[in-house]
Amino acid sequence: MRAWSFPIGRVFGVEVRIHAFFLLLLAMAVVFGAAAGSSTARVLGLWLLLLMAVAVREIVRGIAGVYLGLEMRGLLLLPTGGVTTYASLDSAERAVTPEVERKLTAAGSLANIGFGVLMGGMILASAPGVDLMARPWIAPSHLLRGMVWLNILLGVVNALPVVPLSSGGAARTRYVKGAPGGRDRRQSGAPAAISGFSRVLGSGVGQWLAVGLVLAGLLMANLWLVILGAFVLLGSRMDGAGAMAHEEADQVRMRDIMLTQFSTLSASDTLEDALQRAVHTMQDVFPVVRGATLVGSVSKQNLLEALAASGNSYVQGVMTRSFPTAQPDDSLVKTLRRIMGEQGAQLVPVMEGERIVGIVTPQNLSQSMGLLSQSRRVIQANEDE
Repeated sequence: MRAWSFPIGRVFGVEVRIHAFFLLLLAMAVVFGAAAGSSTARVLGLWLLLLMAVAVREIVRGIAGVYLGLEMRGLLLLPTGGVTTYASLDSAERAVTPEVERKLTAAGSLANIGFGVLMGGMILASAPGVDLMARPWIAPSHLLRGMVWLNILLGVVNALPVVPLSSGGAARTRYVKGAPGGRDRRQSGAPAAISGFSRVLGSGVGQWLAVGLVLAGLLMANLWLVILGAFVLLGSRMDGAGAMAHEEADQVRMRDIMLTQFSTLSASDTLEDALQRAVHTMQDVFPVVRGATLVGSVSKQNLLEALAASGNSYVQGVMTRSFPTAQPDDSLVKTLRRIMGEQGAQLVPVMEGERIVGIVTPQNLSQSMGLLSQSRRVIQANEDE
């Protein structure tokens, strides 16, 4: 999704981006608005009010996240809300716990509904002649009424336990991690498809909601409801299609994809000796040991750059000393999060006690996953025959 977005600035160190769908929505609204006789300025005004409603929602969610101790790194704005990325693995993992997701969802929905009600009260107090209940509720022809109902609609829709909306993630997490039969069933050997089914079920409800929004928009001649429904439909179909793939990846363990035949370097090796050994292997990153103890990691590129810059020295002077480790039974998803969450992580050693039994690098991960997926398909096909 990031590839289809554009940066619009930083707020308190958080990178804010806007998704291209927001701009596509504006273009569609201008075209259909012109066909319906609405001016471009009013269509742009209503689009800006939607952007403001999303901003209100995400500002309050951001404040709630800071209160809950989450470190935000980026925010992607979508017509139905925002997608947050976090600065640390701990924040990312805590953000998807049932309790935290419920609080963030409630904060966002209450912010929009509260803001809409507040604006409605101020409008009635200052301009009692304005009929906020007149239809269409959301249209370029009446921006004040549209501002009120855009916020209320965004708050109500995001409060529903439907993917791809924010509370949909909370619903999935409660089922998988918090509800009876979630994590306990997986650990006791129940089919992994149970949690995947909950995601597909949620995406199915999302598709019915999307159809309802589209029909309501058509019956009330409201283009904005039609477009919102189309976006929810697209998102729910994508989530449903990817649900089983996500669950399958979550069942892959480190022992399934780690490299078990690998070379190590000694901290006391010279850079020239280390490079000479590196020439004879396809390995890109090497664990560095001192005796039997793992003390760091170093890549071929690091060795070359250090040798070119400072001449021959020792591996211990150029190795990375901070790195994540994993256990053989850790999930692939957990490993991916560690690789992405650790600054400068080049390699994840797989440890049994103090002994290295395998390694995973970003370079070999995709190759190993591809081979694992193909081998499983071949085995399944042979079993079916």
